[in-house]
Amino acid sequence: MTKKKKRGGNQGNFAHLKNQIISLLSNNENSRLSHKQIIKKLGVHDKKTKNIVKSILIELSKGKPGDSKTSTPKSSGKVIQGKVDFVNPRFAYIVSEELEEDILVKAEHLNFALDDDTVKVEIFESKGRTRRLEGEVIEIIDRFRKEFVGRVEVSTKYAFVIPDFKKMHYDIFVSPKDLNNAVHDDKVVVEITKWPGPNKSPEGKITNVLGKAGENDAEIHSIMAEFGLPFSFPESISKQAEKIQDGATSEEIKSRKDFRDILTFTIDPFDAKDFDDALSIKKLTNGNIEVGVHIADVTHYIRPNTMLEEEAQDRATSVYLVDRTIPMLPEKISNELCSLRPNEDKLTFSAVFELDSNGHIKKEWFGKTVIHSDRRFTYEEAQERIESKSGDFFAELATLNELALKLRAERFMRGAINFETTEVKFDLDENGKPIGLKTKERKDAHKLVEEFMLLANKKVAEYVYKMKQGKVKNTFVYRTHDYPDVEKLNAFSVFAKKFGHELRVDEAAISKSLNNLIEDIEGKPEQNVLQTLAIRSMAKAKYTTEAKGHFGLAFPHYTHFTSPIRRYPDMMVHRMLLHYLYEGNSLNETAYEKKCQHSSEMEKRAADAERASIKYKQVEFMQSMIGEEFDGIVAGVTEWGVYVEITATKCEGMVRLADLDDDYYIHEPEQYRVVGQNHGKTITLGDDIRVKVMRTDINRRTIDLEMITK
Repeated sequence: MTKKKKRGGNQGNFAHLKNQIISLLSNNENSRLSHKQIIKKLGVHDKKTKNIVKSILIELSKGKPGDSKTSTPKSSGKVIQGKVDFVNPRFAYIVSEELEEDILVKAEHLNFALDDDTVKVEIFESKGRTRRLEGEVIEIIDRFRKEFVGRVEVSTKYAFVIPDFKKMHYDIFVSPKDLNNAVHDDKVVVEITKWPGPNKSPEGKITNVLGKAGENDAEIHSIMAEFGLPFSFPESISKQAEKIQDGATSEEIKSRKDFRDILTFTIDPFDAKDFDDALSIKKLTNGNIEVGVHIADVTHYIRPNTMLEEEAQDRATSVYLVDRTIPMLPEKISNELCSLRPNEDKLTFSAVFELDSNGHIKKEWFGKTVIHSDRRFTYEEAQERIESKSGDFFAELATLNELALKLRAERFMRGAINFETTEVKFDLDENGKPIGLKTKERKDAHKLVEEFMLLANKKVAEYVYKMKQGKVKNTFVYRTHDYPDVEKLNAFSVFAKKFGHELRVDEAAISKSLNNLIEDIEGKPEQNVLQTLAIRSMAKAKYTTEAKGHFGLAFPHYTHFTSPIRRYPDMMVHRMLLHYLYEGNSLNETAYEKKCQHSSEMEKRAADAERASIKYKQVEFMQSMIGEEFDGIVAGVTEWGVYVEITATKCEGMVRLADLDDDYYIHEPEQYRVVGQNHGKTITLGDDIRVKVMRTDINRRTIDLEMITK
């Protein structure tokens, strides 16, 4: 069984020792030293480490794969350009728009290209039965990352930075003169100054010291640096924001539709500081209900071709880490000018609907407005009024809830997927240390707001889509979600059947079948694992100018109109909608598609950073529980280990296959399981399991578990 090498643990020590030896041998004076002399110079005393040093020296004496002693497959003569996706220390894939298939490149043929670098690859002639495309990197066109975050290990004459980024498989050599006052075990940002060559580590200089490894601010700052997230706004941006005055002047108000006399309120989390959406409600003389979805008019304040606009476009989204928010816009705009605070006149861009008692839309209107919020509700306060049928504005909240329930029922009838994932939130002390956790429950108040936001987003998209410039559709920014991957769906269907659940995967029936499955597994042990797998089989939503539908919501057209304080695509949508309301010509599709791609990329980066911060807190939370036993469920299986979600804490750790001494286990990916070769014991995704917490590692954000026989 082949196991992937993982950084940290023995492998991390091996890599660190190897770098020390390479650094030592790079000095010509040391090149003729014997093994014993090298061991003495390294200060190694224990037998185990001496043996590791000897094995490294033997490896280095033979030369590395890819040097002159290793033959290179014959070239096909074809060269393509693509991006590196570094899978593990042994190989990477090159993803190219020029080919449908990714190209496998072994580490010895990467020529020190790193993850996400843009490269030229020479493709080898195909051989063997698999006919898999393989190649060699012949040129590095662009280095994606020049800086890395990691923990510095300082010795007397040199130092190495051990990168946090799991796809960076080299430690970075740092000369003492380039330490920038960093000391042993600091978290740092290191800039590469010299890229690696044969038998060499990359060299770098420390540009920023984030703090002592393991401390909250140092770890969160390291995550921010790792994902390229900004620590603050540039001074010029902050100054420009501070100069902006409140736009709700009497002259501006006269140019807008006035909703100030209509009952309006916001419903948000208790700790929200910016309120970017509000709902108004008015009973009409014909018995219908007018509902206004009012969105902060951010683009009234953020003008094109300004530094504020460029900064918002570059950030593309606010990022919500476990202990802080990294906003897209300065607080003067997000928390003051544009926040729809109660008892203040505020400028908004609105979608207003007339609905009958069945939730059917009779009229719709879009345009610039002014509102005056009467009340700021938390979700809990709104829910209390819905349930108790008492308190201020309970009747209006009840009416909105009834309409929302009907809109929701119609959405599911049309094929929307009813995913309800469990969200866990940590309680943190004043130092950011997790002291407890709680599960966030979505009730009617949450769903009420969500349903009207979905309605506004859907109707704005449909309105623009139906407008034409002759036979040409107007360029617009859509939020799309493709049909699920058929192979993934088929694999999921086979797995669900093991739990006694049928899933039809044909296009006409998949939505209804998925919803039936989700309803059937609610409250059952397999709920979390099956729902997680179902989500993994789905395509990823993205921003694009292509007028496609949204599979998960079952909407033919959909956009993001409702959160311009925290999402740049919503700002684009506001500008485009206003342009088309005044019968402007279709806008440049190429320019907007480029902005859409950037926004999708930044959205993914934000999600990855958020997950990293949660994982860090999970590891920190479990530090005090080493040696304790817990019930869990198998949440993932790989060729190197079994991932287990601990039921009590919702934290995920791993049982390494190498630590399972009762048998020799082989990974069977199609079956989502590992199988013991001697006794036939299986460990399958979704299995209940008992584990003990053995180790936690803040630097690697890992929790090591041991399987306990029940």
